[in-house]
Amino acid sequence: MRLSSLADYAVVMMAAAARRCGGAGRLNATMLAQETGVPLPTVQKLVSRLSSAGLLESARGTGGGFRLSRPPSAISLADIVEAVEGPIAMTSCVDDGRQDCGLDHHCSVKPHWNAVNDAVRGALAGVSLASLTRAPAPPVAMHRLEVMN
Repeated sequence: MRLSSLADYAVVMMAAAARRCGGAGRLNATMLAQETGVPLPTVQKLVSRLSSAGLLESARGTGGGFRLSRPPSAISLADIVEAVEGPIAMTSCVDDGRQDCGLDHHCSVKPHWNAVNDAVRGALAGVSLASLTRAPAPPVAMHRLEVMN
C-alpha cells in the first residue's frame, strides 16, 4: 500500500502548518509552498480539501490566511489521509457501496478484510500531527546476540 502524492503532500503541509502557526498565527499558501517545496497550485488544491474536511480554517482579507482548526494533538494521520483520499479502504470488499469484485460470492478472505482495514486505519489514527512535528527519536541500538556452539 502506498499513499498518493497528494496525501503525502497534505501530511507534509499539515506538519509545516502545525510547526508554524501555533496559537492565533496564520499561514498563506505561498508561504507554505516555499517552506515545503510543494508546488503552489497543489498547495491551493490541498488547502481547499483540508478546509472542506474541517482540518484547516481560513480567513480572507488583511491578516487572513489559514490555520489548523484544532490542536495538532487532535488531528491524526488518518484524518489527513481521509481528507484527501476519502475513507481508508484496503480493498473494494470494505468500501461501502462498491461491489465490483468477481469473487464476491465465494471469497473466503472477504470476511477478514474488515479486520485488516481496521488495523491499518487504527495505526494511522494512532499517529497525531503533533508527533510528526517533534524531532525523531534516536534509533535504538541493536545488540548482537552471539550464539555459542
